[in-house]
Amino acid sequence: MHCCVAFVLALILTSAAQAQDFPYDRDLVLDARPMRGGKRVPVLSIDARGAAQIDLWCKRGQGQAVIAGGTITIIVSSMADETCTPERAQADEQMILALSQVTTWSLRGDVVTFNGVVPLRFRTASH
Repeated sequence: MHCCVAFVLALILTSAAQAQDFPYDRDLVLDARPMRGGKRVPVLSIDARGAAQIDLWCKRGQGQAVIAGGTITIIVSSMADETCTPERAQADEQMILALSQVTTWSLRGDVVTFNGVVPLRFRTASH
């Protein structure tokens, strides 16, 4: 019995620690090279209330994130239509889809990994 209580308590404490470790109010920069002809890479920032600022290869917009322990749901609510190349527009659509499919997150050093159909690796900005 004591073993089960200790295990459940450890799970609760681990979940609470993970929730506290999420890098709120930090720029998370996609671990990718800029596309040809530009310097921009996607950046995601989530505040403690869950409001998300999403800057992709071309588009920029808002969203909402719900983080509970090691789980995360990202809802992309609005993206400004901007004129961009077909390559960047397609990359934006793929990123929006990937963000909407993430289910869990982990933090290791300065790397935040969102796991879903496509894993996404972001680095916390060092500014």
